[in-house]
Amino acid sequence: MSTPPPHLRWTDKATLKAPILLAAFEGWNDAGEASSTAVRYLRDHFEARPVATIDAEDFFDFTVARPMVQLDHQEKRTIKWPSTVVSVAEVAGSTHDLVTLIGHEPQLRWRTFADQVFEAAQALGAVQIITLGSLLVDVPHTRPVQIYGSSDDQELAQRLAISPSAYQGPTGSVGVLASRLREHGIPTASFWAGVPAYVSNAPSPKAALALVNRVCQAFDTSFTCTDLEISAAAYERQVSDIVAEDESTATYVEQLEEDFDAQEQDFQDDPDRLVSEVEDFLRDQNGRP
Repeated sequence: MSTPPPHLRWTDKATLKAPILLAAFEGWNDAGEASSTAVRYLRDHFEARPVATIDAEDFFDFTVARPMVQLDHQEKRTIKWPSTVVSVAEVAGSTHDLVTLIGHEPQLRWRTFADQVFEAAQALGAVQIITLGSLLVDVPHTRPVQIYGSSDDQELAQRLAISPSAYQGPTGSVGVLASRLREHGIPTASFWAGVPAYVSNAPSPKAALALVNRVCQAFDTSFTCTDLEISAAAYERQVSDIVAEDESTATYVEQLEEDFDAQEQDFQDDPDRLVSEVEDFLRDQNGRP
């Protein structure tokens, strides 16, 4: 009997300095495509190269995440299957190099999938893992994006200036991944960005920019995100123009702005209020298909 192919398939090798693995999954925890856009932006900025993939066969329901038919340069029809790609890059001036992991959220065998991520992290020498997410909330597009961070590792939470997680309730693959990696001794943290619920179908470069800036703090580095900043400004203008065309929507956004301004100080005084919003969002997913 032949041995089945491994889930984690290496295509290249890498030697990195104390790398941080940054992960984002397309799907329910990627509102406005903010988290996946942020990781792709960092991957491209630092010119990361792919070194491995996690095969999709055992982790996806292909009636949900369907493969795509494409034509190659010779006009031959090929099928592109969902996959999770691991890439690596050196980060000049930082004590950490970068590993990115991007793909669709797996629908099946979450624990086995998490073990593949651990195997990749261990092989590359990752010292910590940060997962990114974005959620739809009642916030105005005209105000700064709120970023919520949490970690089950007290030392990491203190270093990143985020709250230790006290969440109890339903979780997704990101929660399973964090738990599995913690069992293996790799500290993990999560950053979530809030995206206006009334523009749920539009990509949000503004939220992606906020996540990029927050991640840069973890790497103790910074750089100018001119193109993403331009996209974020254009997004805000375009949404404002659309909102202005509908009186009821404009009134709704004005109320959100008033509520945001009133609550901003409350969030500064009591950061657990923002934590509770994210936790409520996670609990609401318990009944989703």
